[in-house]
Parts: sequence; structure tokens; C-alpha cells
Amino acid sequence: MAFFKAVSEVLAMYSFLFAIFSPAVLEAQSLSLAPAPAPSSDGTSIDQGIAYILMLVALVITYLIHPFDASSYQF
Repeated sequence: MAFFKAVSEVLAMYSFLFAIFSPAVLEAQSLSLAPAPAPSSDGTSIDQGIAYILMLVALVITYLIHPFDASSYQF
């Protein structure tokens, strides 16, 4: 009788572990590779940032050169 009790306890433990881990195993087997994520930037924001910097540089250069044009002193 003790033998059958030990066997049933082992069988119960295996059944319990199988019930816990079998969904994870089945899910892992059915997983397929996900597609690559979309790029976070397609380059337009980088181009726009460069354009803003160049416009700011042109504005600074214009205002640095402008006082020489508008001065009343003759060089």
C-alpha cells in the first residue's frame, strides 16, 4: 500500500508541474519571429534640424555684416 501511495504522490507532482509549465512550452513553440520595428526617424526631422541651424547661421552672419553696410562712416 505504501508503494501505491508513493507512486500516486510522484504522479501528482509530475501532473502538477506539467499543468504549470505546459502552456509556456506550447506558447514558446508557436512563437514566430516578429517583424522588425519601424524606424523611429526617417531622416526628415534631421534634415529639418540642419535647415534650422543653417538659417540661424545665415541670420547671424547677416546681422554681423549689416552694421558695416548701414554705418555712416566711409571706409
